[in-house]
Amino acid sequence: MAEPMLTPDPSFARMRALDLTLCRFLNRANRREQVGRFFALISRLGDGVLWYTLMLTLPLVHGIGALLVSMHMAITGLLGLAIYKWLKARTSRPRPFMVSEGIIRRVPPLDEYSFPSGHTLHAVAFSLVLLHHLPQWFWWVVPFTLLVAASRPILGLHYPSDVLAGAAIGTGVASLSILAVNWVIG
Repeated sequence: MAEPMLTPDPSFARMRALDLTLCRFLNRANRREQVGRFFALISRLGDGVLWYTLMLTLPLVHGIGALLVSMHMAITGLLGLAIYKWLKARTSRPRPFMVSEGIIRRVPPLDEYSFPSGHTLHAVAFSLVLLHHLPQWFWWVVPFTLLVAASRPILGLHYPSDVLAGAAIGTGVASLSILAVNWVIG
């Protein structure tokens, strides 16, 4: 007996087409030199530069007790990195600039594949952990996190769905780590 052929789900094809259309739309901003440079800088800071600097600075600003906050952020980041690398290897989704000639890539990608957005995953996870301990950082980290997420499709490196998945995974990783810390301390 022959295996039944799987037919592609037309709604999935429509979602992929919408994802690419939204990516192209957001990527138009990258055509403006100053906008592209601004988001390239945000992306570079979101590579880890800002977060690692913040982790090192927190104990200086808030005292030695903030060392635990920095350690919590670092452990959460490592967990997020493991999940990110595992998913990238499993999904192997090509980046938007590789699929569509109309998408301009302003900065080189850190790796070959698109899904999920690691920048967004880590920005969301770090922000949630930091805000759990030090909510006064809200007005600094939330706007930065939103800019990091926006930078990914604007720079042509990710589809909007990659960014949404990264945000969801980052939220999950941060939530689990906060629950674990509360359980240990609590």
